[in-house]
Amino acid sequence: MVAESFEIRLPPWLSARLVAPLQATSASERARFAIDLAARNIEHGTGGPFGAAVFQRASGKLVAVGVNLVLSTGLSCAHAEVVALSLAQRALGTPDLAPFDLELATSAEPCWMCLGAIHWSGVRSVIASARDEDVRAIGFDEGAKPADWTATLRERGTAVAIDVERDAAIAVLRRYAASGGEIYNAGE
Repeated sequence: MVAESFEIRLPPWLSARLVAPLQATSASERARFAIDLAARNIEHGTGGPFGAAVFQRASGKLVAVGVNLVLSTGLSCAHAEVVALSLAQRALGTPDLAPFDLELATSAEPCWMCLGAIHWSGVRSVIASARDEDVRAIGFDEGAKPADWTATLRERGTAVAIDVERDAAIAVLRRYAASGGEIYNAGE
């Protein structure tokens, strides 16, 4: 059997969250929004403990959101960052987000795959909350990304802020682990 297509849809609970236009003007507001998406994804049982959002950098206007959908879709590439970046590309009608000066806020540092997605998308800035070691502490394998991934992105023209609302993001990760949330791709 050969699959001919696939479709990724955001969970229905997210529609209610996106009814009112959102503007988040500070890095902390944007990080808290991504972390809230991760927490709600756990509460609704629709995926892993990760959330992401794409904002216009200057205005803070929300462009797209993503939550981890790996388990619900059965697709290993359905990470929150990839979903958010893909939906931003779809909303703006282009694979190149660079001309739009966008920022990706994510509840945790990007994994190896998501670093590539960030680069190829053209997003100009990244806000990350939980660190790689926080994600690994609950059992996830983030891949063999560069030790100084922030420098790698900065060298390519992408601004990076880390540890933004880190404690809140760690709390979401721990809640997921304590609830028995499935740890897929644990590097075993």
